[in-house]
Amino acid sequence: MEASSSLWSGVNSGIVLSLLAVVWTMLWQGLQGLQLQHFFGRHSRRLSRRLAAALDPYLTVTIAEYDGGRMRRSDAYKEAQAYLQRATREARGGVRHLKAEPDRDPDRLVLSMGDNEEVADEFRGATVWWLAYTAQPREDAGGPSYFWGRASRAERRFYRLCFLERDRDLILGEYLPHVRREGRAVMVKNRQRKLFTNISGDSWDSDGFWSGGSSWSHVVFEHPKTFATLAMDPAKKKEIMDDLDAFRGGKDYYARVGKAWKRGYLLYGPPGTGKSTMIAAMANYLDYDVYDIELTSVRTNTDLRKLFIETTSKSIIVIEDIDCSLDLTGKRMKKESAEGDGESKDGGDKKDGAEAASKEEEKEDKSASKVTLSGVLNFIDGLWSACGGERIIVFTTNHVEKLDPALIRRGRMDKHIEMSYCCFESFRFLARVYLDVDAHPLFDAVASLLREADMTPADVAENLTPKGPGEDADSCLAALVEALQKAKEKALAKKAKEEALAAKKARGKAKEAAAAEEADGDDE
Repeated sequence: MEASSSLWSGVNSGIVLSLLAVVWTMLWQGLQGLQLQHFFGRHSRRLSRRLAAALDPYLTVTIAEYDGGRMRRSDAYKEAQAYLQRATREARGGVRHLKAEPDRDPDRLVLSMGDNEEVADEFRGATVWWLAYTAQPREDAGGPSYFWGRASRAERRFYRLCFLERDRDLILGEYLPHVRREGRAVMVKNRQRKLFTNISGDSWDSDGFWSGGSSWSHVVFEHPKTFATLAMDPAKKKEIMDDLDAFRGGKDYYARVGKAWKRGYLLYGPPGTGKSTMIAAMANYLDYDVYDIELTSVRTNTDLRKLFIETTSKSIIVIEDIDCSLDLTGKRMKKESAEGDGESKDGGDKKDGAEAASKEEEKEDKSASKVTLSGVLNFIDGLWSACGGERIIVFTTNHVEKLDPALIRRGRMDKHIEMSYCCFESFRFLARVYLDVDAHPLFDAVASLLREADMTPADVAENLTPKGPGEDADSCLAALVEALQKAKEKALAKKAKEEALAAKKARGKAKEAAAAEEADGDDE
């Protein structure tokens, strides 16, 4: 009896243990579903932050030099840098290592903090501290490094603002907007207009990355040409200035009609008619920077897009001689020529010629620009063209008829400006500027010759420039009349030669037609 009771007791214990194991397993699975480790982790981190706040009552705000994907330099960073110039100069700031850049005043320098320097600032009774520092990018950092090249792997610069937690609302709500406003004012005051180019001496490294940080290098823009000294018909000049004024003040208009705040200008005409000086006059009139793109040094459409993104507002983006810079038919013509040469030879020579042409084409392709018409069109008015605002895009060409109509249609090149040969009004303007004369007996002769001979404003200005102490208005105008007379004689000789050639061709065609009629008569 006792044995059976002991056996039954053992069975009951086993059943209870089994039930407990099942219940525990179900309970544990349920607890895992609740993710208790995250629950306890959140509470522990919250307690840690509260403890840290009790021990360290300071908050920080970090401003990075580049936004998000490093597509362009942060406006907030530039404004903070400009704002801190005053505190950096003052002795009480305690900055010991400074960086210096040229100022608009040639006798002064623009100073900023060096790395790992700290400066204090006060705002409505609150004290804050600014720290400038750099950090190396992580080796495993993601992002489109294939697009931005080594710039994405360069040192990253930051400003860190430190302040007491009790001043949180004051600093975040009022001080930071104050910093940005004051920084913008300082930037406007210290601004130097610049002439940028994409030929910076950088190159592609063996890994396929661009070896430089920015795609642009620059010098100070100091071109003296203005509309006041530009030789052009006064009515046409006023029309261009009014158009520029409308663009500069058209921010609300462009936003209302849903267009990017940009405008395209096509300057076309013979060499020496003042296309480049027109761009300089536009830049000086608007007080804009100039970005001069050498299109043949841009490797791909992606690089062209990167160049555009790195431009700033209040700028003129220039591609000069675009008919020469963008040769979309050259490769096709070379290919057709190579194929034609191959077909004119026997089998072995044809194969050798094709292989040589293929190797030569491959060699040229590696070094040549692969920018396409599509890439340029997207550059002008694609989605990326709306990044930023207040930009003017200028194309110049000596041969407007060579350009693809899609490139110069309205909406891309909104205003077409013909830069023509010198007219009498332009001559009178140049005579007043170069010789300080408004009337002269030789003016009538000049007016008559200008109607019969073509001469660019650059050539007229050269003839009107006194080149020695004995030269005056009489000698300079006489030299111009002589040059115009030679140009007239040259034009007449060229015209006579062309007429003679045309007459010769006409006689040849007439003889061919007569011979054909005679042959037809013999056949009958």
